[in-house]
Amino acid sequence: MNRDWIATARTLSEALPYLQRYSGAIVVVKFGGNAMGDADAMAQFARDIVLMKQVGMNPVVVHGGGPMINEMLGKLGIESKFVRGKRVTDQATVEVVEMVLTGLVNKRIVQAIMDEGGRAVGLSGKDDDLLVAEADDPELGFVGRPVEMNVQVLRDLFNAGIIPVVAPVATGMSANETFNVNGDTAAGAIAGALKADRLLLLTDVPGVKDSSGEVVTQLSPAQVREMVADGTIAGGMIPKTETALDALNKGVRAVVILDGRLPNASLLELFTEHGAGSIIREPR
Repeated sequence: MNRDWIATARTLSEALPYLQRYSGAIVVVKFGGNAMGDADAMAQFARDIVLMKQVGMNPVVVHGGGPMINEMLGKLGIESKFVRGKRVTDQATVEVVEMVLTGLVNKRIVQAIMDEGGRAVGLSGKDDDLLVAEADDPELGFVGRPVEMNVQVLRDLFNAGIIPVVAPVATGMSANETFNVNGDTAAGAIAGALKADRLLLLTDVPGVKDSSGEVVTQLSPAQVREMVADGTIAGGMIPKTETALDALNKGVRAVVILDGRLPNASLLELFTEHGAGSIIREPR
């Protein structure tokens, strides 16, 4: 008998406890980074999401799209400025952000999921007031911080067997306002409002690293705060860990920061004993 078949059967058998564990669980997956621009990586990600739904989970995909936004702004001759790692978003920029995220990136992910046999619907945070935001910082213009959530539309889609794919564009408190929301921040807010079982932050690094450069696989919120305070967690990892701590405070059971470039990263995290990346949760 083909050894690959035997290995596949053994893998499925070993995954059974995890499949049972996550049946009915809500898992919010932030998808971004280099994998978004690679057709094969996109297809593999979509296949993983479809599998989650097929085995009884309720995945929600929240995506970014920074490289695509930068490309479009460049084509239109609109210069980007950044403050503390966040894009300064004037009126012209927010219109491009909304166009690219909801019209290009969102539908590309929806199509990838459909191509793998799943059912998906693309939304922006403006649909049904899913994300209502206010200005995060006057220096950043139309960059928003979620202040109100309406996740019933996501629950309705779960019940209909549909995978929601959410672009992080929010409506404002005033009429005709549109805000660009950081993708990690939007994913954390959605996960918190849903009291999700897991928030998976797919990125371009293997996870949270200690002072010697090794990935720390298990972290408590207290350890994260200590590592930020002593400078071990720095740069772009700071907002990701801030998102994780905020999501935990809002009722998410655990947050995982993992390498989205790793094949089947989400499945490795959810359905194997070893997991993938760095899991942040309260000590058991």
